[in-house]
Amino acid sequence: MGANTAENTNLRLKAVLDILAESVWSGATLNAGEVLAEAIVRVPFNDHEAELLSGGIPRGHKTLTSASAKLVKAGWLVKGRSGWTIPEDGLRATVAFPDAEAFGAALDAGTPVPADVAVPTAPPAKPQAKKTAATKRAAAKKATAPTVAATDVAEPKVAAAKVSAPRAKATTAKASSAAAAPAAKKSARKAPAKAAAASAVETLPQPDAVAIAGDFNKILGAPEDWAPQYDEAQMEFNPLVQVWTLTAELPAGFYTYKIALNRSWDENYGAFGARDGANHELNHDGGPVTITYSHATRDIVVG
Repeated sequence: MGANTAENTNLRLKAVLDILAESVWSGATLNAGEVLAEAIVRVPFNDHEAELLSGGIPRGHKTLTSASAKLVKAGWLVKGRSGWTIPEDGLRATVAFPDAEAFGAALDAGTPVPADVAVPTAPPAKPQAKKTAATKRAAAKKATAPTVAATDVAEPKVAAAKVSAPRAKATTAKASSAAAAPAAKKSARKAPAKAAAASAVETLPQPDAVAIAGDFNKILGAPEDWAPQYDEAQMEFNPLVQVWTLTAELPAGFYTYKIALNRSWDENYGAFGARDGANHELNHDGGPVTITYSHATRDIVVG
């Protein structure tokens, strides 16, 4: 741990790149919340950083998320809708600036990675290194994700009769046509099922209901705010893309909310997909807003 918040933040930013680099080596997929949570585990908050701000977010957490913009500006981190990824320059930075002091100084000064630093092709040598909690969770999630069997999505085969040799006699053709008719009907019955399978998407077990519970539920027509049991707070599931959405017309203002499953608070997700985490925040200019929730990542997208 560093001597102050600035040093701690640089340590956590370096941890963010280290965690993403490790995910490259392990093949794990981590969402932003998992990356940040692991960085905080590696560099815990001091008392000052642990103080909760409005919305229930620890001071150090907000500082870290804001500072992560420096990684993006340096070209060492890419933030996308599907998660955070580390580009080649980010991988090179993990070896070019191996200690936290050099890393922080380079990041603050905008120092580029030296041109002669190669992209690392293997993780640092650590005998029997243990997987982090975040990579274990991601690996478990990946291992348990159901897949669609290749035989289920194969294209219907063209019947062999369609490419058979020319018919020698009309009577033979008639007999062949009569014999092929039942098979053609059978094939026609199977075609819709195969076509449906071909269009199927990879599925994940979903909750029975997903609600946006926050301080704007009354605006949506619910009897009270922060109440996931009401119909007005429920999101709609789209099975084709496996996400939940809610579109609402909200006045301009600052709102906070969480994602709550199955019409209760027993399982809920806050900022960065963290279970029982800090509230999501929304600064809205007024008008329609669509919030999308993915149960695969526990992340949201606001549009």
